[in-house]
Amino acid sequence: MKQTVTFDKKIGIASDHAGFEMKNHLTILLENAGYFIVDFGNTVLQPADDYPDYVIPMAQAVANGELFRGIAICGSGVGACITANKIANIRACLITEKFSAKQGVEDDNMNVICLGARVIDKELAWELTQIFLSAEFNTAERHVRRLNKLKQLENH
Repeated sequence: MKQTVTFDKKIGIASDHAGFEMKNHLTILLENAGYFIVDFGNTVLQPADDYPDYVIPMAQAVANGELFRGIAICGSGVGACITANKIANIRACLITEKFSAKQGVEDDNMNVICLGARVIDKELAWELTQIFLSAEFNTAERHVRRLNKLKQLENH
């Protein structure tokens, strides 16, 4: 019997060599928690790889509505965040603490969380990921108004 995966359980994940171990760790935990994970790579540890090669297709899949949200990991999280934000309709942020993991979704409709594997440990990464995935956007007028201003900027 085939199990149907709801859209809010379809998550993309991507990392370079620096985030490889954390990506694999989070993937196992997410799958055990009932998420359907699309791994954009790297799927082998390759010390000379480049995070844009994996983060860009993951962010495009989120932006195109193929995935609910995305997780991008590199050494500091900074490069992955910069890369993801180059894709229209992506609102990615480097997250290192709990408040922003929740508030970033609630107020700013963040759809990609960026993590630094050399900055935070796996336990905190898992906690932040759970907070990010369970948070919901607050559709208050002020939040929608602000997002519309960003959409206008992307369209120019």
